[in-house]
Amino acid sequence: MPIPEDVTGEEIDKDVRQELQSLPKGLAEDVAKNLVMVARLIDEDPEGAYGYSKVALRLASRVAAVREAAGFAAYANQKYSEALAEFRAARRMTGNVDLWPVMADCERGLGRPEKALDMAGAPEVNKLDKAGQVEMRLVAAGARRDMEQLDAAIVTLQSPELAAGSVQPWTARLRYAYADALLAAGREAEAREWFAKAVEADKDGSTDASDRLAELDGVEFVDALDENEGDETTPRPSSEDGEED
Repeated sequence: MPIPEDVTGEEIDKDVRQELQSLPKGLAEDVAKNLVMVARLIDEDPEGAYGYSKVALRLASRVAAVREAAGFAAYANQKYSEALAEFRAARRMTGNVDLWPVMADCERGLGRPEKALDMAGAPEVNKLDKAGQVEMRLVAAGARRDMEQLDAAIVTLQSPELAAGSVQPWTARLRYAYADALLAAGREAEAREWFAKAVEADKDGSTDASDRLAELDGVEFVDALDENEGDETTPRPSSEDGEED
């Protein structure tokens, strides 16, 4: 697959670069460039990222960082069985538990929420850092919802991290998940409160909490450009009156 000229391979994390030092120099550079492309495309073009990950995997399947990148690319494309296999391979190579929550989420994707819950109660969770433990809690709550255990999902998310006043990288997603679970359980007033709290914490727009809050408040957004296209004497039909021509 083509690599843009501005990609040098030097953009990758220094720890990954160190891993690649076990490869011949030219090969290491090629693998690094493909890993850069995976990271660059995984959010906006997951299929493209997946293609580059397969190239990197073909070149250096014995490098843990490559297996991890391939896992995330497969995960982004909802190829959960493949992602789980790659994450397991990376974990065997490094002994690191950081991938435990996303591995559990792959089990959810494969329709095995019970397995995800088993993983949430495993000793590995105690070895995770705070961010990893919060991520594991989110996965466990999702598994409860998969099993239609809404009240259990709500309880799972009730934690010191949820109640904390300080904003951490995970705060917006945790509050959002709690609000969404409350709404699914029919507790709309509480859900609105927590969507509002999620908005307060979501400085970079990582969730659509503001849209969900507006929806609960009955706010309808009108495209200003569409409004300007009509003349002032001719009313445009609202979404309740019918579709626009």
